[in-house]
Amino acid sequence: MQLRFLGKESTPTNSPTLYASDEGSYVIQGWIVTDTAVLTRLTVPANETLVEVPPGLLDYLALDGMDPSTKHPVPPIVHVTERGNFIIQGPRVTDPATLKQMDIPDHETCIHLARSTVAALVG
Repeated sequence: MQLRFLGKESTPTNSPTLYASDEGSYVIQGWIVTDTAVLTRLTVPANETLVEVPPGLLDYLALDGMDPSTKHPVPPIVHVTERGNFIIQGPRVTDPATLKQMDIPDHETCIHLARSTVAALVG
């Protein structure tokens, strides 16, 4: 899978990032979820994981032809934090060639979502 960088919500120690893929899907890189209150109430299959991202990250979907002016906290968004960040669940990216295209700090991970799934979150 080839990735195209769409945007990043970044500070010196944080880098949630959004990519479009050549497969008509998206890779969302975000913070690993460690909040036990959230983790205990969710069922996350072994091939999936959770990422936390600021809602502004979805604004970069406009660069791929979507209208992110309205955001709907529906699945795969499974929780909205007190700070307003989205916790999104999806298949964990494990393909070495895909991972090599990204810079992922130890406190982050990434998920892969179909375009139709992401489209339900905005517009």
